Amino acid sequence: MNLYPRLSLFYVGYFTMIGMHLPFWPVWLESQGLTAGEIGLVMSSSILVKVLTGPWIAGIADHSGERRKLMRILALLSVGIYLAFLWGGGFWHLLIISTLFMITWSALMPLCENLTLLTIHDNDIQYGRIRLWGSLAFIAAAVISGQVLENRDPSLIYWLIFGAVVLGLLTTLPLPDTRTPKPETGHAPMRTLLQNGPFMLLCGGAALIQGSHGVYYAFGTLHWQSVGHGESLIGALWAEGVIAEIILFFFGARLLSRFGAVPLMILGGLAATIRWTVTGLTDDLTLLVVVQAFHAFTYGATHLGAMTYLAKHIPAAQSATAQSLYAASVMGLGIGVAIFAAGYLYTALAGQAYLAMAGAGAAGMVCILVLWRKDADR
Repeated sequence: MNLYPRLSLFYVGYFTMIGMHLPFWPVWLESQGLTAGEIGLVMSSSILVKVLTGPWIAGIADHSGERRKLMRILALLSVGIYLAFLWGGGFWHLLIISTLFMITWSALMPLCENLTLLTIHDNDIQYGRIRLWGSLAFIAAAVISGQVLENRDPSLIYWLIFGAVVLGLLTTLPLPDTRTPKPETGHAPMRTLLQNGPFMLLCGGAALIQGSHGVYYAFGTLHWQSVGHGESLIGALWAEGVIAEIILFFFGARLLSRFGAVPLMILGGLAATIRWTVTGLTDDLTLLVVVQAFHAFTYGATHLGAMTYLAKHIPAAQSATAQSLYAASVMGLGIGVAIFAAGYLYTALAGQAYLAMAGAGAAGMVCILVLWRKDADR
């Protein structure tokens, strides 16, 4: 099997789980008796833990040079921890198990992104053409699970996601064994990166832009249900955003060659400001369909620009740590804090909570504009 399907398969497995988890995990938590505030705490706490554990796990990868073996261990642990949801109930049990699960599961993606970028560096493979398979899997999972769950007991959500976690484990098996040389004694990639101003601006800007999805990720499905949309339509709306993302990834190399990585991220921040302002001010389905397509930019352009920037500016010996610090900033601090706040914002403001997310997107755009200026001055 050549490199393209070996790398793409993992994205399929990982994002099949995400395509079920993001839209429907809050619904399962609600069925377990959790309030909106508790749902926000469970989701945000399990995400925020990545800030502490992700860079440490990535440090193991940079120190050993290993990626694939570590990913297999983490995927196996994820399967075992997920089963522990069956051993009890209540807020504290769900909070603890969700946190443990996210420690192992969330570490997989930055390691895979790093392995992918290292592998394709000397091969004629475009990152966007690999990454789009994850988006396709997300669409299929969101749509199919929405149809399966229509008018069914929410307990089924747990088993659908469990099957996807097992699939994630299986897709680590064919990954290439790409390694980096072991670093010299005294090498401290984390300290070096934390002192790197442009890198920190990149992480901060991306964290704000991606974090602006917080209300959408945590309460998008519940909000759409509250205004009368059914599960099938909701699954289709989630899928629409990712279809737009796939189109952007497919043409990613062309966009990067024409505009560059940092301008793509600026576009992502601008799109986030518009998207969440519209979503917060109206429940009109036509307008919702229009701004859902902005996901191509709020997520896709921001992510593609950031991955390209990291690949070009970070040495291989620091690459796993850089990828994990970026993921910790974006998926940990950015989205974690946003989802934590979303629980309280949505309780108080319902759909208007999206307006706070528009502000976060605008702030992220300013950070990337500063990065653009600094890069121009260097």
